[in-house]
Formats: sequence, C-alpha cells, structure tokens
Amino acid sequence: MLSAYPACFFKEENGYSVIFPGLNHLATCGETLDEALAMAIDCLAGYLYLLRKDGEIAPDPLPMNEVNLSDIAKELEIESTESFINMVTVDVAEYARTHFERSVKKTLTIPAWLNAAAIERHINFSQVLQEALMQKMQIK
Repeated sequence: MLSAYPACFFKEENGYSVIFPGLNHLATCGETLDEALAMAIDCLAGYLYLLRKDGEIAPDPLPMNEVNLSDIAKELEIESTESFINMVTVDVAEYARTHFERSVKKTLTIPAWLNAAAIERHINFSQVLQEALMQKMQIK
C-alpha cells in the first residue's frame, strides 16, 4: 500500500533540507536534490515502519494546501532562497523488505567442539547469534 505525505524542500548552502510538517517536523537532508528525494523516501519509510512495528497508527497526511512554506521556514529558522512542497510516496512494506528486514550473511569462527555440540543439539546458529546480539545491545 502506498503512503504519501507532503514534504517541504529547502535549498540551503550545503544542499537541501527536507521537513515533513505533518509528522512532528520529521526531517532529513541531502547534498543534491536527487539525494534529498531519496533520503526523504528512506526517512518516511523508516518512520512509518517503526510506527507500525510499535503498533501505533500513523497520522493522516496533511493536505498540501494546508502546508505553508513560509511559516515552516520561520518556525524552524531556515533561510532558503528556494523552497517547494512535494509529495513523497513509499510502499512501506516493500521498502522494509528491501532495506530494513533483509538478512545479511556473516561468517564467524568458533571452536570445532562447540560447533559439533551445537549441531548435535540442532541449534539454529543464526537465531542464537541474533538473540545474543539483541541481548548484548539491550534491544527487545
């Protein structure tokens, strides 16, 4: 399902700042306009993904005609010579499968006796490593 939210793009000295006014001023940036657009998609996808993962409901998108660039620039003290509003769209589930949930293969070394004992007990090495890393980093 496609999600679409208006974003304010402000051209600044070192690139573009991107603000999502309807999402508590969620923000990102990019050195070029193309990079800023890509970062805006990533930022929006990450925000909506985490909301869903935490069981929270995303706010409805603001209508574009309710977004005032001048007010936002003034509120955030952004000095920009060029600004515009653009709808940023993303399929959060598809983006998450590609960027947030894909597995990464890791190679590790353990003693042969420990490997044999774990195999004998049908231990899933990947699962154990994931659990140990999350425990070590205190991630639930």
